[in-house]
Amino acid sequence: MSGGHETAERSDSLGIADLAVERTKERFPETDADAMSIVLWLHRVANVITYDLESSVHRPRGLSWPAFRLMFTIWVSGTMESKAAASQSGMSRAAVSSLTNTLDNLGLVTRTADPSDKRKILLDLTDAGRVTLEAALRENNVQESKWTAGLAPDEATELVRLLRKLGDVATDEWVNLRD
Repeated sequence: MSGGHETAERSDSLGIADLAVERTKERFPETDADAMSIVLWLHRVANVITYDLESSVHRPRGLSWPAFRLMFTIWVSGTMESKAAASQSGMSRAAVSSLTNTLDNLGLVTRTADPSDKRKILLDLTDAGRVTLEAALRENNVQESKWTAGLAPDEATELVRLLRKLGDVATDEWVNLRD
């Protein structure tokens, strides 16, 4: 029990995770504590890592985390329709539209009408955008390596396997999960 209290003494969002599960379980005994712990820790760790990457790698380049995500999505997939970019980057179409305006003004992304359907907008990286993204990607990976350095190679492989398995749930329609 002292581990929970030691954890609770931490002032950051990670420190309160175990305490949050413990308190919820006390007040709602039917709580699936394992499920809550997994999702809470996954969410909180992802947020801390994202904050670190954004503040140490992307903000110094004048980019936000969403800008990096969108540019990375375009870099991986190549020229793409904005609706597909939104879907693949996990953003709303409105967010991609607004972000595209900013990145276009910075000379990092181009927008052109789809020749086969002028209502659709195609996004691509400019040469400057590609250079910026690739430099950010390299530095981003250095930080990722620091975050994962504490894992043995077999642990890293297992974590990826488990995350993919958890991600498979998302390929089932989310609404089917809401019984």
